[in-house]
Amino acid sequence: MTASIRNFENSDHLRDLAHDLIPGGAHTYAKGDDQYPLLSPGFIARGYGSHVWDIDGNEYIEYGMGNRAVGLGHAYPPVLEAVMRQLQLGCNFTRPAEIEVECAATFLETVQSAEMVKFCKDGSDATSAAVRLARAVTGRDMIGICADHPFFSTDDWFIGSTEMNAGIPTAIQALTVGFKYNDLESARALFERYPHRIAALILEPSRSDGPAQPFLNDLMELCHENGALLILDEMITGFRWHAGGAQKLFGIEPDLSCFGKALGNGFSVSALAGKREFMNLGGITQVFKPRVFLLSTTHGAETHALAAAIATMRIYQNEPVIEHLYAQGQRLKSGVQQSIARHDLTGYVSVTGANCCLAYATLDMERLPSQAFRTLFLQETIRRGILMPSLVVSYAHTKEDVDRTIDAIDGALGVYKKALQHGVDKYLVGRASQPVFRRFNSPDTPAPVLKRASNA
Repeated sequence: MTASIRNFENSDHLRDLAHDLIPGGAHTYAKGDDQYPLLSPGFIARGYGSHVWDIDGNEYIEYGMGNRAVGLGHAYPPVLEAVMRQLQLGCNFTRPAEIEVECAATFLETVQSAEMVKFCKDGSDATSAAVRLARAVTGRDMIGICADHPFFSTDDWFIGSTEMNAGIPTAIQALTVGFKYNDLESARALFERYPHRIAALILEPSRSDGPAQPFLNDLMELCHENGALLILDEMITGFRWHAGGAQKLFGIEPDLSCFGKALGNGFSVSALAGKREFMNLGGITQVFKPRVFLLSTTHGAETHALAAAIATMRIYQNEPVIEHLYAQGQRLKSGVQQSIARHDLTGYVSVTGANCCLAYATLDMERLPSQAFRTLFLQETIRRGILMPSLVVSYAHTKEDVDRTIDAIDGALGVYKKALQHGVDKYLVGRASQPVFRRFNSPDTPAPVLKRASNA
């Protein structure tokens, strides 16, 4: 692995073309240039296990893992073998394929609190279908979202609640309201403020901190007392906190739950699962209530993606994947915390989240969250061969990977301390990264790269 990575020439040239052809230069906002330092890989060429290589040939140990979608490791052989076997038979037909039933059965074996499941391609499809179903079940329009959790869907019901709500009718925006995590009274206040109007509450079962017991079960009881459903968004927690989802770990059986990301180890597959009495409203056999247009997507049951999901779930069932994630995450967290203390940066840099899904916080001299210091930290870890928008480990991360990462972070923290003393501008090349959800772009938003090649 290169000791100091500074060459991004091919990435910089391709950025120009990407921004000319694609709004934002990428198809996922979290992967955009505005989320990374100027000195960073613009495009990944390939990945294997816990490592990726950019189009300039630079190698990194990666901790984003496809925005947490790759739980086993890149190009994980048993998953790829299952996908390739299925692709040779075709991937999309006029009638259902047998593998659709097999995948549903495997999912319900794994997530045992659910009684029925329907597959789709991404998390937004699943959460929006859950919201639509909850509205149909209750005859109500409003949705309560956990305001402490950053993302639920690309659809209007959620995007209208963010700063980036251009194009969302105000009438739609008014139908989504927020409550606080681990704060039952804030949820109770929503039902009191909007009596008989809220169809469901939706939240992630865990994020940085787990639920204060028995918050989740109390929240579900509160929903049912008020005629609403409880929806758990398990896009991140599913197949990371526990093979059966965080709902299994925390002992709750939600009305509806949504899975994706690690379900297919990076292949595009997601799931809406839940109780039969609700899910069957989207079927063709019940005759007592209006039909719900639940999920119907041309590519929702592509057979190769379902093959990836089956292979992935079998690995989670039969191998110590979850135990490995927790163990390697603990090793990483402990090492980074020791390095933070050694540099006397406690209170400025911290490691957050569950060991299986770590993140980090970067603060400035006033101990306030700082995009500039986050960008500097990314710049310096990238320079040392680590690509870490988060600190999310996979089944492929080895002890050697983790130890090399701790060494790289230690070096980056040395620069971070100097930046606190002398000013971040002296060490950061170019502009700071920016939050995804912002109402306007700033004048510093990344422009075509060839015009600033002298900075590289």
